[in-house]
Amino acid sequence: MSPTLRQAIVALRAGRAKEAESLASAVLARGEENSLAAKILGQALMLQGRAEAATRPLEQAARGDNDPELRILLGRALGDAGREAEALDVLNQVAGHSPLIPQSFLALADQLWKMGRAGDAVARLEEGLSLAPDETLLKIGLGYLHLRRHDHVSARALFAEIHATAPDQYDGLVGLAIASALNGAFAEAAELYRHALALRPGDLTARINLAKCLLEIGEREAGDRVICEAARTARQAAPFVTALADTAHGRFFLRPSAARQFLRGNPD
Repeated sequence: MSPTLRQAIVALRAGRAKEAESLASAVLARGEENSLAAKILGQALMLQGRAEAATRPLEQAARGDNDPELRILLGRALGDAGREAEALDVLNQVAGHSPLIPQSFLALADQLWKMGRAGDAVARLEEGLSLAPDETLLKIGLGYLHLRRHDHVSARALFAEIHATAPDQYDGLVGLAIASALNGAFAEAAELYRHALALRPGDLTARINLAKCLLEIGEREAGDRVICEAARTARQAAPFVTALADTAHGRFFLRPSAARQFLRGNPD
């Protein structure tokens, strides 16, 4: 791998999409490392909201390369660019790959969801699971799709199955916490969020949701403490004020200054 391409990867991972675009374009212009450079360029362009531009290097690279990751990325770019039929065609081809590639079914379900075909999205993930019943990635995808469809009962059952076999699988753990809270099991959800935060202490969304669960079960002092601790590490107070007001046993502030004082641990 060329030094330029290594720099492009570092820039992409750091969220410096424009820099990654420039570096990957330079590699492609030299005719080097076509597939990898095209994937980096495609991702960099998509991060900038330039999906149509991303399709061009990806399509060109895909003509001579059957790399499934490249084709999945192309399918996503085509979908984001509004070329839905082409996106489905590309993703369906990858989904037919043997051995099964879980990411292709996830990308296909996501595209179908965006097109308003929620039932078809569920069906394709279920098809993937029929071919690979133990594939955790597909179970997680289906669980979150159930959440998006407001089928909280099915989501909770599926995430509970994942948690039983892989208790430290983070996305499955958070999914079960979300589904439990939506089903009114706030104490269970709070314990799950605590487990999640032990694995990833920096997840502010999980921390906010833990606080909301604590407030819902009447543990006001603990909930307030979690919210205030999280707020001290964040740039904006708005999500935390909203979280406090969102719950049945939360808090409502008439003045922004009062909210800021509370989050700093200095209530009026």
